[in-house]
Amino acid sequence: QVQLVESGGGLVQAGGSLRLSCAASGRTFNSRAMGWFRQAPAKGRELVAAITSSSNTYYADSVKGRFTIARDNAKNTVYLQMNSLKPEDTADYYCAARTGVFITTSPQGYDYWGQGTQVTVSS
Repeated sequence: QVQLVESGGGLVQAGGSLRLSCAASGRTFNSRAMGWFRQAPAKGRELVAAITSSSNTYYADSVKGRFTIARDNAKNTVYLQMNSLKPEDTADYYCAARTGVFITTSPQGYDYWGQGTQVTVSS
């Protein structure tokens, strides 16, 4: 069993930055691919960024060059640094862990989810 706890969301002006953190429990963090998803009102959940157990990364086109995902295996934590934020980045952001080392873009491929943290970007 893995528990994920996100933090770092909030309200920021367009062009600003936020860093989300996701702390994971359990001893299997190092062997899991991790992802950050977001869900805006009336929209589906989409993968924003993901990282393999060996720190290979994936980014959605909409965030490339602005967001950076990283993991600290010693701290069982994955981060999402979000720069140059836009109003369209406004959403609930969720951390997710999957049983496996590789990335998948589908939410169905992830087995554990955090409770979410809200990010609001004002124009």
